[in-house]
Amino acid sequence: MISVGDGDRVGERAPAQIIAVVNQKGGVGKTTTAVNLAASMAAAERRTLLVDLDPQGNASSGVGVSPRDIELSVYDALIGRVPLRGVLRPTELPHLVLAPSKQDLVAVEIELVDEVDRSYKLRSVLDPLLREQAFEFVFVDCPPSLGILTVNALAAADKVLVPLQCEYYALEGLTALMATIDRIRATMNPRLDVYGIVLTMFDPRNNLAHQVADEVKRHFHVFDSVIPRNVRLSEAPSYGKPALLYDAESKGAQGYLSLAREMLLQPAMAQYQPGSHELPRDA
Repeated sequence: MISVGDGDRVGERAPAQIIAVVNQKGGVGKTTTAVNLAASMAAAERRTLLVDLDPQGNASSGVGVSPRDIELSVYDALIGRVPLRGVLRPTELPHLVLAPSKQDLVAVEIELVDEVDRSYKLRSVLDPLLREQAFEFVFVDCPPSLGILTVNALAAADKVLVPLQCEYYALEGLTALMATIDRIRATMNPRLDVYGIVLTMFDPRNNLAHQVADEVKRHFHVFDSVIPRNVRLSEAPSYGKPALLYDAESKGAQGYLSLAREMLLQPAMAQYQPGSHELPRDA
């Protein structure tokens, strides 16, 4: 078993931490972060649930569960066909369980349009599962949009983790996301907090990357662990494995193990405050 640090063991069963991995901008390492951080927590022997809430199903295939082989998915749970426990799949890591997704999840927005509680469907299926089964962490991989699926994740979550690629346009997207979090907190989920920003695909040779990182750090909690650009990290999904099972010594795998260690040993306290989402235009 790969060690990421001992952390504090809780004698009594503690509530699961539900962490939504969100960024409405695609291609920033969101699914890579959800998969590899969940795998790293599982490697630390923390029982972890990975919920794939993206119709593309990349988080599912990233842990070895092909959407083509899935009979029941998160979709079936959200529309009330089966309880969430009925769709769970084991993974190669003993402490990591998957709630898989496939393309039919696209239909949820249409099918739930007349439902009064459509924004709380994920919470309604997660709550009974977490009363029955002792998970320590739940990571929800969200689609690259701020539609009904992402709103469901934010309405169910305790914390939001934002993967951020250090480029100029990322700042504008971050402003929109924080405004959405403000609205969700005010109207649906007062406990929702911003856990922090994790810098992904970081290239230390790029001056703009350092400038954007410095600007973000002035406004938000940014984890010390940085995820570098890494070939092995991008290759791992094609083998249906998290990076730590594909090449544990790679810089990408080590980056996520470091992030998991940081979260376990020094839980991040959000520096973000409601309404503080405006970033300077000339960043």
